[in-house]
Amino acid sequence: MTSSPEAGAERPRRFDLIAFDWDGTLYDSTALIVRCIQSAVEDVGGKRPSDQDAAWVIGLGLAEALARAAPDVPPEKYPQLGARYRHHFLLHQDDLVLFDGVLSMLDALHARGHKLAVATGKSRRGLDLALDTVALRHRFDASRTADETFGKPHPRMLLELMEELGVPASRTLMIGDTTHDLQLALNAGCASVGVSYGAHTPEGFAPLSPLHVAHSVPDLAAWLLDHA
Repeated sequence: MTSSPEAGAERPRRFDLIAFDWDGTLYDSTALIVRCIQSAVEDVGGKRPSDQDAAWVIGLGLAEALARAAPDVPPEKYPQLGARYRHHFLLHQDDLVLFDGVLSMLDALHARGHKLAVATGKSRRGLDLALDTVALRHRFDASRTADETFGKPHPRMLLELMEELGVPASRTLMIGDTTHDLQLALNAGCASVGVSYGAHTPEGFAPLSPLHVAHSVPDLAAWLLDHA
């Protein structure tokens, strides 16, 4: 039986701050990002990465992600590679949507008094465009991106969020769809929850000790209301 928001609101909070990854966790964008990485690499003359290789780099900062996805592309072409990725992504950004149930989950967590944040490998410009597109900005207390801190799994973005919002690591939970997200949580001294419906398959999650692996947004929402 899943918990209702009303039932969850009565439970004491275990975590004061819940930080979400963006792409593949809240936003249904994994398939598009994979295609954009592949197209960008081909545009600059590199070998098209497999779906698996392109998906693995999601969550890293853009420059690092593209470099890892295109090991045969010389560094002097990285600026062009990044420009081609942004070109392809912006063509289709308005086609992307939140996973079903995300808004109601965020509202239920907010009603229970959790502080909500975004910790993402996206750029600040990219995240702001996404937040404006789906009218989400007012639902988050803070956010950090890779280009203003460090790419995952470096802990800086989570450490800055905790400092800004006045929440210790013991009261912070990181949620993401990649091993980069879960390693970020470990590096920052935080607990984590993985989701299996994004970029990485959950087989690699176990060594990173997530408290739970959710297989859908309703599963995630129910677990958070019962245990966070």
